[in-house]
Amino acid sequence: MFDTLGLIWMSWWCMTLFHPLHADLRRIERICSAETEESPITNLTWNWRRMELSWESSKNFPSYTCMMTSGDRHRRKPVKNRKCWFSMENSLPLQGGISFTIEVPNTNISKHCRFIPEGNAYELGKTRSAIENFSCVIYDVSLMNCTWQAGRNAPGDTQYFLYWKNSRDDNETECELYIKGENGMHTGCRFQNVMIEDKTTYFLVDGISSNSQIQFYDEYIELYEIERLTPPLNVSVNCTVNPAGCTITWQKPRASYEKPEHCFDYEINIQNKGEHDKDKKDPPVIVNTNKYEFENYNVKKKYILKIRARGNSCRINKSWGEWSKPIEFGENEDYFLVVLLLLIVLGTILVTLLLFFLCKRYCSFKRVFPPIPQPRDKFNTSHDENIQTENMFPSSLSCTKEVTMVEEMT
Repeated sequence: MFDTLGLIWMSWWCMTLFHPLHADLRRIERICSAETEESPITNLTWNWRRMELSWESSKNFPSYTCMMTSGDRHRRKPVKNRKCWFSMENSLPLQGGISFTIEVPNTNISKHCRFIPEGNAYELGKTRSAIENFSCVIYDVSLMNCTWQAGRNAPGDTQYFLYWKNSRDDNETECELYIKGENGMHTGCRFQNVMIEDKTTYFLVDGISSNSQIQFYDEYIELYEIERLTPPLNVSVNCTVNPAGCTITWQKPRASYEKPEHCFDYEINIQNKGEHDKDKKDPPVIVNTNKYEFENYNVKKKYILKIRARGNSCRINKSWGEWSKPIEFGENEDYFLVVLLLLIVLGTILVTLLLFFLCKRYCSFKRVFPPIPQPRDKFNTSHDENIQTENMFPSSLSCTKEVTMVEEMT
């Protein structure tokens, strides 16, 4: 048994060690082989790394139109030579296969070709071994987490690797910090120092196995769409009693690059202290400035304030970000009652202390409070105690001494 486990571990280690930096090299350049159409346009070639489509033509046409189609999405681009490239923003995922169509304007000449990446031919009935539920989120300005689940039919020894690039001219970069699940399988990746800017990023998760070929998963993501906005900064509240009201101010959330003030919406959440969110009937207040006048302020109540932000018109995530830390302002409704009770208690203590010192200074406690004599228990008192008591307290019947003064006569 140990020999078998050791063999499996050694096989996985070897696959990981000798896994090529670009595991999809076999898919980078494909030539359309199913050329059944009669057309002067031939030899369509797709270069995945440069996202570039090229072809040959037996006739010299002044211009062409190339179209990329994936599922129900398509991209169209006019060109003046026999080469067509797509930017990161205009490219489509390759995982389910991709179709290209070359047309000559103002003619009936066209060429259609479909590329199916190796290992990802779903229509051929191959098992689903590619990752599932892929998602990424950017938080705290520059940190990003990407997670996924293993393919439902992936072999037990499958290992996944993530690659990404920010432009068509960049080389793919492999994840440096993987998140590992059961049996050491990669189930995610952590990124640091991520710059969002206005870039579209291409993610590809490939897999290897000693048992079968693993399908890859790829996706283009606008990084700003997965950014979770930080809370608004420097939230402050300034209240007045007459007239009653509060002015709430704050600053826009932190970001990896400068974003104008008008790009944000803010949700203001104010509730009475002790009131649950489910009991709150007032609708949320949404503003597009960094200032809000709270006019329903009651000086006898205490409030809790929270604020969060989202993008409105700019290239910023339209989902609400994180709440700011709760801020309390105002007074408790029973504040004056508490103060009154506290003053009564303090007054009572002061009066008691004053009477105590006056009595100690001018009164005799023995006269005011004479000791209470205790009755003697004649039945339980021993004879010795009686004798001792009589010696200590002699009877009032005692002999009277007479003193005679003698004066000497001269």
